[in-house]
Amino acid sequence: MKGDLTGGCICGAVRYTLHDGFRFRPYACHCTECQPRTGSAFSEHMLFARQDLTIEGALDAGAYTQPSGAGSTIWGCATCKTRIFAENDTRPGFASLRCGTLDRSAEIVPAAHLWVGSKQAWVMLPEGVPALAEQPRSPAEWMALVGPQKG
Repeated sequence: MKGDLTGGCICGAVRYTLHDGFRFRPYACHCTECQPRTGSAFSEHMLFARQDLTIEGALDAGAYTQPSGAGSTIWGCATCKTRIFAENDTRPGFASLRCGTLDRSAEIVPAAHLWVGSKQAWVMLPEGVPALAEQPRSPAEWMALVGPQKG
């Protein structure tokens, strides 16, 4: 998706604009961390430059350590606890948007599916979309898979 993107939490206390800038294409993650964290079968993410996000409303944060040892902070609405984005201490200056919070979330089409080795058996993946048993291991692999759209 090109251009500014808007979204917010379910109660309306938090609104945001993700300004047109550096962002990856969205992807779906089927890992066994995203499943309990979202209470769903998978989550949709879009990596972006943190400086491109403007937020109105009060946020709070939850922190945890990922299995890799990376520190992760999830930011969400202080009122309804909708998760908006996450930051990882191994990627300073970048964050991961929870695509379901976008106003036009129905237009999100994942460019790839990750951690399909742990996806729910009933989830059917679309043909022709890259599906990895786990996830890319290097920045170059991430760029090749879901890097910014050209043009």
